[in-house]
Amino acid sequence: MRVSFSDREAITDVDLDVQPGVVTVIAGPNGAGKSTLLEVIAGTRSPSSGTRTATDAIAFVPQRTAVSDRLPVTVRDVVTVGAWGRTGPWRRLDTDSRAAIDDAMDRLRITGLAQQPFASLSGGQRQRTLLAQGLARKADLLLLDEPTTGLDADSADRIRSVLRAEADRGVAVVCVSHDPAVIAAADHVVRLAEGRVVAHAEA
Repeated sequence: MRVSFSDREAITDVDLDVQPGVVTVIAGPNGAGKSTLLEVIAGTRSPSSGTRTATDAIAFVPQRTAVSDRLPVTVRDVVTVGAWGRTGPWRRLDTDSRAAIDDAMDRLRITGLAQQPFASLSGGQRQRTLLAQGLARKADLLLLDEPTTGLDADSADRIRSVLRAEADRGVAVVCVSHDPAVIAAADHVVRLAEGRVVAHAEA
């Protein structure tokens, strides 16, 4: 698979097989093509050549810095968006969807923040809220972009624990990360440099 921009080739000859029940980390220096590869997996960017085959049940968790501070929404509103992948936007939530939202918030320890404005949260609380949104989707493939960068130790530990639990229940988990603790806990590490895979490592 290749991904080309107008002035350069971002990804060259990358072949990645993501397996259910496995935590895969995409690592490498800035500019290596990590986020571009994640976007292709998510289906938000098309490869210039090659093919992408993936489930439709995908949850993509961005970095907290990618979400505007001006959104006039509560924590529960943000998590509820994840359930729309199951019900469709603005539709009445069924019992299973409400339970999925409640469970996701409980697992990320943000139930007590349900009515807080998202914009008022700390960095760790925001990232946990975004991950809860992804969990509420009940997806087969969970994608995350730098989920623990800049977070306090408690939030980072909670997120790593949840990622492992999702893999243990059969979800394919893929995240871009520079965090040594996330990389060390992965089942499969793919290292990129200048748009190419330079190493694979299994736990």
